[in-house]
Amino acid sequence: MAHLIKLPSVAADTSGGTLHQWLKKEGDRVAVGDALAEIETEKAIVEINAEQAGVLGRIMVQAGAASVPINTVIGVLLADGEDASAIDRALAEHGAADAAPAQVATAAPAVTAAPASAAPASAAPASPSPSAAAPIPGGRLFASPLARRLAAQWHVDLLGVTGTGPHGRIVRRDVEAARDRTPATAAAPLAGRPAARRVPHTGMRRAIARRLTESKQNVPHFYLTVDCRMDALLALRSQANHGGAVKLSVNDFIVRAAALALREVPEVNASWHEDDIEYHAGADISVAVATDGGLVTPIVRDADVKSLSAIAGEIVELAGRAKINRLKPEEFNGGSLTVSNLGMYGISQFAAIINPPQAAILAVGAAERRPVVDENGQLAAATVMTVTLSADHRVVDGAVGARWLAAFRTLIENPVRILL
Repeated sequence: MAHLIKLPSVAADTSGGTLHQWLKKEGDRVAVGDALAEIETEKAIVEINAEQAGVLGRIMVQAGAASVPINTVIGVLLADGEDASAIDRALAEHGAADAAPAQVATAAPAVTAAPASAAPASAAPASPSPSAAAPIPGGRLFASPLARRLAAQWHVDLLGVTGTGPHGRIVRRDVEAARDRTPATAAAPLAGRPAARRVPHTGMRRAIARRLTESKQNVPHFYLTVDCRMDALLALRSQANHGGAVKLSVNDFIVRAAALALREVPEVNASWHEDDIEYHAGADISVAVATDGGLVTPIVRDADVKSLSAIAGEIVELAGRAKINRLKPEEFNGGSLTVSNLGMYGISQFAAIINPPQAAILAVGAAERRPVVDENGQLAAATVMTVTLSADHRVVDGAVGARWLAAFRTLIENPVRILL
């Protein structure tokens, strides 16, 4: 019988997601595990895979539709031999109230699922080529709700926009392209000043704003700062990188040192819950990665038992996929502690906001040459890095945070221990 394709919770945010694009079109044959569509969540673009084989009979929610609730029916998959009447029966059994809203659904041509032995051409109707937008019967433009909203915001005339979505539907990328081709005319510039441009929030930016506001308002932060001598670590890194296949960064040493410090002071490796404190079994370090859309924190799992070369390779791979929104939810949700390193931007010192449900985040500044007083009381020059631990006082007491930071500094200043 016909199978309803629903927006899964694993591919969406707490309430829903944005349908980024369909990877199959109506009439396409689908095998179990095939990628059907992509959902844009707060931090990544996630694929929805087929749970059953068949033919994609109807697309209920078009690409570009925003805020699609979890469990919304976004498409219907037909079994072999079924026709379009099976779609209506499946939707009726599911309940009309649970079907996709009218404003994000479009009427689809009737599709009959051909037997598996039939030629593919008999299963898929020809897709119309993109065409300039025109009112469809009833006087309504063939455009997604998101495209309409963006067009109104950017003063883009949809009548002059060519739709590239399914059946010539205007979607977000079409409006963005038209906006980039046409200079803004919303307001007259003052004395030659270019007009201001307003860019709507992305799902990621909304998530960052919500989570960090909640963290700063609800989590009692306190801050501990120490200076770490870096000369021995930099010398060891130079030796390790000489002729090596994998080039280690200072951040790789920092990530492993943070994990080893969690092993020494496990009280910091914890999360606050309303009824208890959860102490984590593994030392999973989140690494803050700056992307065009905002900050993403992919996780290096069990960093305390991985080699530096393994950590280095994993960070490069995760950061690369984070920058193109291709992380899986399990790769950025959770974690023990976050490392946020702005040293490469020349920042000497800063304090970061905790990433709940974690209890701490380490802000790392630049390694700089500074005057210091050596063990003999003499003035000398050394390379020094300032780090600040932001901790959740509901979980971590001041003395506990100080012990963790002392353990971290000892590892940084005696870097051979990081290799063990």
